[in-house]
Amino acid sequence: MTSMRRIVLASRPEAEPGPENFRLEETPLPEPAQGEALVRVRWLSLDPYMRGRMSAGPSYAAPVGIGETMTGQGVGEVIASRAEGLAEGDLVLGSFGWADHGCAPARELRKLDARLPPATALGVLGMPGFTGWVGLMEHGRPQPGETLAVAAATGPVGSMVGQVAKALGLRTVGIAGGEEKCRLATETFGFDACLDHRAYPDARSLRKALAAAAPDGIDIYFENVGGKVLEAAIPLMNDFGRIPLCGTIAWYSGDEGGPDRLPMLWRSVLVRRLAVRGFIVTDHWDRIGDFLTEVAPKVAAGEIRYLEDVTEGLENAPDAFLKMLAGGNTGKTLVRLA
Repeated sequence: MTSMRRIVLASRPEAEPGPENFRLEETPLPEPAQGEALVRVRWLSLDPYMRGRMSAGPSYAAPVGIGETMTGQGVGEVIASRAEGLAEGDLVLGSFGWADHGCAPARELRKLDARLPPATALGVLGMPGFTGWVGLMEHGRPQPGETLAVAAATGPVGSMVGQVAKALGLRTVGIAGGEEKCRLATETFGFDACLDHRAYPDARSLRKALAAAAPDGIDIYFENVGGKVLEAAIPLMNDFGRIPLCGTIAWYSGDEGGPDRLPMLWRSVLVRRLAVRGFIVTDHWDRIGDFLTEVAPKVAAGEIRYLEDVTEGLENAPDAFLKMLAGGNTGKTLVRLA
């Protein structure tokens, strides 16, 4: 084999991204330098943050350049190694982008525990699961008897947040898109209640339903969506409530919609003495060992559950990504490569 396939950013989207923003290319297979390993990618992770990397505006990370490989993590098998500690056949996690092969220094790769399904390193035991765990524990500061609300409750972040909070003795209220996802939130992930945000035309009606599901108010609102869910939740926050903020997917394509609610938000933060903490998961990598030590055995034992939404073939990654941004996935969005 002398070539590999990759998907590059063909153009920057003006608003909602589409298939025209991506291009499938064939390129020469890289040769590993000293200290590097060549990996055949088996699983590719698709995540909401990638939408931000498609735009050129300032952010916490550099955008993907036009003609460059779309960024992303993957799990694969080492097929050639010039790195101590890595041998052919080892399963590793790394940032290979949307590609069927990748070359990386050994220090940027993590060897995986063969006793767990490899794809879990991209979801429940990967960046999304870690985001939910560290955001809740570090910035949510949960206490037994409190009430937590989280949107995208069946996604890899929201489902981790809900399960960890429930195990700590909190009342957990999920918000999800569709009756089926709400059923999964309560029956699979153990949420006490779940609201279908699509059933409510505006923030006011959603807020009324959320108030009924959280009669004692909300102590922790884990923010990973924005939009009308945020608008519904803020007035229900209790004094000294906490809002860990890791994403606002409802606004990733620039449509913030409706009137300016910033004055209402800011006043609520003031009078209820709320703690709003934006965080980027990479700032907390020093705790990944703690996360894996605590959570991996629970995943192996079935105590922490997870769902995966799998698409076959690298060429179908753009469609799977667009589907995810529209809320069409159920669980962690993955692409399985042949």
